[in-house]
Amino acid sequence: MDSVDLDVLRSALEWRRQGHRVDLVTVIETWGSSPRPPGALLAVREDGQVVGSVSGGCVEDDLIERVRKAPLTSGKPALTVYGVTKEEAARFGLPCGGTLRLMQEPLGDTAWIAELIARTTEHEVLARVLDMETGRVTLSPAARDEQISFDGKVLRTIHGPRWRMLIIGAGQLSRYLATMAQTLDFNVTVCDPREEYSANWDVSGVTLSSAMPDDQVLAMQLDAHSAVVALTHDPKLDDMALLEALKSNAFYVGALGSRANTAKRKERLALFDLTPEEIGRLHGPVGLRIGSRTPPEIAISILAEIVAVKNAAAEREVPSEASSCAVA
Repeated sequence: MDSVDLDVLRSALEWRRQGHRVDLVTVIETWGSSPRPPGALLAVREDGQVVGSVSGGCVEDDLIERVRKAPLTSGKPALTVYGVTKEEAARFGLPCGGTLRLMQEPLGDTAWIAELIARTTEHEVLARVLDMETGRVTLSPAARDEQISFDGKVLRTIHGPRWRMLIIGAGQLSRYLATMAQTLDFNVTVCDPREEYSANWDVSGVTLSSAMPDDQVLAMQLDAHSAVVALTHDPKLDDMALLEALKSNAFYVGALGSRANTAKRKERLALFDLTPEEIGRLHGPVGLRIGSRTPPEIAISILAEIVAVKNAAAEREVPSEASSCAVA
């Protein structure tokens, strides 16, 4: 669940506590071009105030009018579809004949929202299960690779930090990268056994480990939702992490350094039990080439590359029969 959707739930909870009527809207499926993926959230108040988004804007305007003029009175969720025909797609600003299938539900009991916010803040991944017949919501643990599902009776959405990032080194660059990564809902762990660095770490929300880098990589059991970035400039530490990370299922493994240093690093890695294919997975020099010079700019370039690889990996996860896509 990205930070936009978490803000939607926080706002919806506060509005309900203030006594407002609120409808929560969830993107179930998309066809053609769509700015928001399945699972994206929007909350609409009875007076037209809105937070979040499910499209480029025109659909939101129509949803607001629906809530104002004909609010749901049954207390049960209902399906709404936009863009069934080319004319409707054009009317609502859905490009390429796009279609949105949405779940609109009036919020009654909001205890589940408070619980979901609290548990995802503690880095739990949860499934929210909505019963169409009763409107009842239950929460249960979920795996990071689970996808949204709807069988006509039950809607199951996934919430929480689905992506993890392990940063080797607790230096200045790591501070910027860790802070930025959290805004994109990565669960961030920083590993640095050097006390002179870890003693001054003060980025909230980040797990700090003083373990040796290779031990930390093994302990985390990296999966296809994990990224590793080595930033210490110390081969003894960076290479230890890379030796294990390159053999893992991590979707991204990168290391800071010049082209010359990267070439030397690959020569060192080849002396160990790594295959050429595993060594070839290393992103180095790390980050996109955007002319970055300062630590914040370098952090942006690294995170941009990780996001690009992450989104490509996420697209490969979507079953072939699903046709959701995002606008670049």
